[in-house]
Amino acid sequence: MKKATVWTVLGVVIAVVIAWIVVDIVLKAVFLLGKLLLVAVVALIVFFVLRSLFSRREV
Repeated sequence: MKKATVWTVLGVVIAVVIAWIVVDIVLKAVFLLGKLLLVAVVALIVFFVLRSLFSRREV
């Protein structure tokens, strides 16, 4: 096996490992942002429901 072939195979393996890590980080970040957005929407809905419930009782 030639030295260039070994370096090519090693480069491909390293590229795949780096790509795997980068994709994993990006997917975790996207999942976290989606989760935060969903929590914000649910918190907003709960806030308005609670505000309407308490405003009816005061009147």
